[in-house]
Amino acid sequence: MPFMTVRDLRIYFELRGAGRRVLGIGGTGGDLRRSPTIFEMLPDQGFEILAYDQRGLGQTSRPDKPYTMADYADDAQALLEALGWERCPVAGFSFGGMVAQELALRYPHRVERLVLASTSSGGAGGASFPLHELAVLPIEDYIRRLISLSDIRRDTAWQAAHPAQFRALFDPIQAGLRVGADEPGRRTGARRQLEARARHDTYERLPALKMPVYICGGRYDGIATPAGLAALHSQIPGSRLEVFEGGHLFFTQDPRAIPRLRAFLRGELDA
Repeated sequence: MPFMTVRDLRIYFELRGAGRRVLGIGGTGGDLRRSPTIFEMLPDQGFEILAYDQRGLGQTSRPDKPYTMADYADDAQALLEALGWERCPVAGFSFGGMVAQELALRYPHRVERLVLASTSSGGAGGASFPLHELAVLPIEDYIRRLISLSDIRRDTAWQAAHPAQFRALFDPIQAGLRVGADEPGRRTGARRQLEARARHDTYERLPALKMPVYICGGRYDGIATPAGLAALHSQIPGSRLEVFEGGHLFFTQDPRAIPRLRAFLRGELDA
């Protein structure tokens, strides 16, 4: 298994595919052992995708100290440097999109072009749903709430009226949450990540971004709302915004999404 020691971490990472290099940064609670991963958002045809477990998550170190969004950006930059990736497109999903914003602001020379998917700026642009508030819920209530937030069409009434479809969503989430659940420091790392997420705020700094930026998300996302995507778009000069027919995982719901992401990464959507 590939690990790289950078800063205060032993980072687990994976490389897949061949072609144009792309750094993919996953979302809240992301673990490359658990689906969906960033690789499902960015299939590797024509690209070499680098993805990794972020601090506190997956198989990467889980130091018990406060994490900041700057830490997450510095981790990404240090991993790129250690692997000899001088400059590449960066695609961040959800929490990973928050990290990608920090990375692009702190290290613009590293980021050739930027995908911000299902994410938000925080601050005056509005925050994504405060997922740390769900952490105290019993596991079944937590999953039910997550399903309804991920796609606001799947509310309590929908769940009751579509038991088979609901179970098809519920069971994989439950199984995924069991992956590594008993590993030392797992809960601490997850809590530290949520604390950093709650403090995310790039809104006032976003006009400094000069690389091509593609903002995308789902029309029915209750975590990173269309209004939050529009706020990102308004702050980033020359950015492109597309809203797809789906929720937080719009790229699994709208067949147009992944081809559009690929086209942007290849430089085919620029004005």
